[in-house]
Amino acid sequence: METTDEPVRFDTKIAVVLRDDLYVWQRLNMTAFLVSGIGREVPEVIGEPYSDADGTEYLPMFRQPVLVFEASKEALAACHQRALRRRMPLSVFTTDLFTTGNDRDNRRAVRAVHRDQLDLAGMALYGPRNAVDKVLKGTRMHP
Repeated sequence: METTDEPVRFDTKIAVVLRDDLYVWQRLNMTAFLVSGIGREVPEVIGEPYSDADGTEYLPMFRQPVLVFEASKEALAACHQRALRRRMPLSVFTTDLFTTGNDRDNRRAVRAVHRDQLDLAGMALYGPRNAVDKVLKGTRMHP
């Protein structure tokens, strides 16, 4: 159990960038898919399990906030290129994935398209706060 009331500050940032021309259901669905990869690849971002006053156990979640941004199709593509250049942990969601129904077909759909031709709908990234901020240039906080 934590015993300090000091604010927790993070040197890292988890961010999701979504295209600004998508339906709300698409944005919500994508966000869940995109951040799942970060938890798998960067396990230190996952906190401890939760429990309520009755002792009911709950799954652990990210130990830090996930910030959600939106961008035009062009700005999202630029963010993608900057994240790749910086070799940041990154997950992508293409518009093709809205028509598939499983992980195998999702991976197949992404693999079929060259990196610079991906029709990105969203992406998530993790890294040092300042580096993530530079990648996110041209985006705005999601309303």
